[in-house]
Parts: sequence; C-alpha cells; structure tokens
Amino acid sequence: MPSWRQSALADRHRALGSDLGDWNGMGMAWTYSTDIADHHEAIRTKAGLMDVSGLKKLHIVGPHAESLIDYVTTRSVHKLYPGKSVYASMLNEEGLFIDDCVIYRNGPNAFLLVHGGGKAQDVLSMGAVGRNVAVLFDDDLHDISLQGPVAIDFLAKHVPGIRDLPYFHHMHTTLLGKPVTISRTGYTGERGYEIFCKALDVAHLWDSILGEGKSMGIIPCSFTTLDWLRVESSLLFYPFDNSEFYPMDGQPIGDSLWELGLDFTVSPGKRDFRGAAEHYRMQGKERFKIFGVEFHGTKEAALGGDGLFDGDKQVGVVTCGMYSRLTNRSMAIARMDPAYAVAGRKLELRGAQLKCAASTHTLPFDDPEKIKRTAKG
Repeated sequence: MPSWRQSALADRHRALGSDLGDWNGMGMAWTYSTDIADHHEAIRTKAGLMDVSGLKKLHIVGPHAESLIDYVTTRSVHKLYPGKSVYASMLNEEGLFIDDCVIYRNGPNAFLLVHGGGKAQDVLSMGAVGRNVAVLFDDDLHDISLQGPVAIDFLAKHVPGIRDLPYFHHMHTTLLGKPVTISRTGYTGERGYEIFCKALDVAHLWDSILGEGKSMGIIPCSFTTLDWLRVESSLLFYPFDNSEFYPMDGQPIGDSLWELGLDFTVSPGKRDFRGAAEHYRMQGKERFKIFGVEFHGTKEAALGGDGLFDGDKQVGVVTCGMYSRLTNRSMAIARMDPAYAVAGRKLELRGAQLKCAASTHTLPFDDPEKIKRTAKG
C-alpha cells in the first residue's frame, strides 16, 4: 500500500541511499547505502541514530483516560506516575494478542501511547465512545532513537540530570535548543533513548546529533538494523513473529501471551482487562513457544519461514535470524514445539538458502540479565 504518513526526515534518508519502504503507513529507511553490519556494530559498541517515526503516537486525555487504558491493556496503569512508562500488551475478546505498546504517563489525566502495526488505535478509539476521553493521533510528533553505550555521554553534554533518568522513565526538557521529551526506552537491548519532538524540529536534531556525535562514533542506522538487534535481545515485532505470518494448520489466526512469552506484561493480580478470562483459560495450553536457536558452522543468517527439524519431524519455524560478526554467531527467534523449547536440543535447519546443524538456546542471546539497558549513572 502507498504511504499516507510523511516523515520530515524523508529527504535525509534518501540522501543516505534509502528507497523509503512502507511500514505502518510511513516511508521508512529500511536500508541505506552503507552496510547494516556497520549499523549493528555501531549500536553495540558506540551509538546509532534511527528514525522510528513510523510508530503511531496517541494522546489519551480526559477524566476517563486511565480507565480506558486500564481496560484495553494488560497493565494496571493507575500505578504509573507522571514521568513513568511501561510496556504493555493488548488482546482481543478471545484473549489473543493484537498489539503491544509503551504507555507514558504525563499527568493525572494525560497519557501518550506509542504502538506499532497492530490494532491499538482502533481499539482505543472505539473504547472512547461514550466516555469523557479523547484519543488524538499525533503525526506531527516525530521519534528519533539514539541507542548504544555512548548515547548517554552525548546527551549528558546537553541535558542536565539525564544520567539519573531510570529505565522506562521520561522527561520533558530541551535538546540542542528544541523542546523534546526524552524517554529511556528503545528496541535494541542497549542503553538508549527515544527523543520525541515536533516535525519542525526533527531535521535540526537529526543533523546536530550526527554532526556533533560523529567524533564519538555515532552514525545513522537503518530500520532493518532493529531486526538484527531484536534477535539478540529477544524483542518481538508484530506481526512478523506471529501467526499472521506463520499460521498453524487448521487453526484461526492469533497467539496467546503464554505462547509468545509476553505473559509478564500482565500486571500481577489484574483480571479485568479486555480478553482476561480467555487469557487465563489458555495458560498451560500452548501450541508453540517463542524460543531461541543457534546455528553451527555458518556465517549466514537463517530466513523467516525456514524449518527446524528433528529427524523427519518439523518442530519449529524461524521468524527472524541474524549473523553477528561481533560474536561470530548465527542466531534466530523461532516458533517452537513446546517440547523443544528447552536449551540444548540438537536440531537441523532446512532453509530456503541454508542447511546446517542447530541447537535450541534460551533468550535473550545478548545481555540476559539486562544489565546494559538498566545501567545507572
């Protein structure tokens, strides 16, 4: 489908060699003329700047804002205070996953909800009918993401107190003379920051960060780099890891949080959200599990849809793979038969372009204790 949303950075991306492929209605810089392996290495060792404005930003404001979000997401948002955010899931009435999001609380009756390609906007808009709440889609609000170990060193030169900002917290401030909201979040597994700003200001911020940050190793990174990073850091991307892409024979489309490993997004004790009864009913009835797979004797990446076999029996399917020259490992996220979702099972990859030995591996591959993304100071 043609893009109907416009990034104010489109000309910058084209100058870097991007053809701006559509995602979520916006032309995104899936690739540049430079090597994705260099982008991956920059974020893991220095820092990279990405345009993630294709994410949809919704302001939810009014006396019923909290109750609406509390019903349509899995989190107890009354626990959020201004400046705090949380990652949440959204289900349909059948208890199946339809979207994920980050919820930012900005005030007593004011929230920002950021989501990807799922149904969050539709569900929230329908839920707002008859309530004293407004759901406002904001495409003027752009989002650039500065991710990697030196991101904090760059920002600390310009934003007082940024080193004290904890993981999943945000602050309203100025950066390089422009009003911004800086959130300590991201999609890389590294210590990183998302910078929300007006469309009018994003080109100035983009150019200034890359210009001043060049000596620190900060480079522009393409959207596809996130696939490499998310494999290592076990971050799902709806619908690319879901049954919308990998349907199960004879079964309707839709996955449970138990199958996706996202049951942690349900606040302890919460049972009054959309689809809750079905969610709890499906516990222990997983048809598959999201799990990791490592491939041996190769420097190639497995492709989405490649099969995983134990003898003649297919026991899984790769959803996203990558090869890291930093660690010399070929890895993937996979949808696995639950009996095989344990570490160390020996398998064979029989893919469209690659066949090799494989073994199951716990997720995430990188930084399993999440030390980097939660570091202090």
